[in-house]
Amino acid sequence: MIDQLSFDDLKNKFNENKNFKIGTYVVAGLLAAIILYFSYRQFIWGPANEKSNDGWWVALNYISKDSTDQAIRVLEPFVKNNDGKTGGEIGQFLLGKQYMKKGKFVAALNMLEGVDLNDTYVSTMSLGLQADCHSQLKHYDQALELYLAAADKEENEFTTPMYLFKAGLHAEKLNKKEDALSYYQRIKDDFPNYASTKTIERYIARCSTK
Repeated sequence: MIDQLSFDDLKNKFNENKNFKIGTYVVAGLLAAIILYFSYRQFIWGPANEKSNDGWWVALNYISKDSTDQAIRVLEPFVKNNDGKTGGEIGQFLLGKQYMKKGKFVAALNMLEGVDLNDTYVSTMSLGLQADCHSQLKHYDQALELYLAAADKEENEFTTPMYLFKAGLHAEKLNKKEDALSYYQRIKDDFPNYASTKTIERYIARCSTK
């Protein structure tokens, strides 16, 4: 219908019809917002996000040398300035690990809980490290819950049995022997290589004892 109207017809309708005028403003506003959003993502946020990936390599160099204090000094301002960007999220993960090395488990939790990345490995490890922090703080219930979440985040031969084993140990701390037994048995059945390195039969026997 609109495509059959001339420019003058549209102009007159705009001037005379209040609802049409309001609708036009709304549509124009939405279009402008969409254009601005995609322009920002492409020309401003995109390059800034890519650039943020360059920053944490400096800290990683210190981490590789066990220079924890220097790594923290680099990461703290970097994380603050790159919040929400991919590099900033990786920086948060690294900073959380460095706080753990210093025994600052509450600060580490604050960092690790905020990590938001699509990378499954980092997300899994972040859950596991949060569990480690809660364990150090003697929050064994929270630790157990997070170890199980980390184990099931994406099943594989490395992280799944490792976190199932930790879940078993914490279930034992909480006197949940049947739960612990089920975690150890799953390791034995599904991850025989890991089971042999941890002599998992010993833990199964311990939990099977009445």
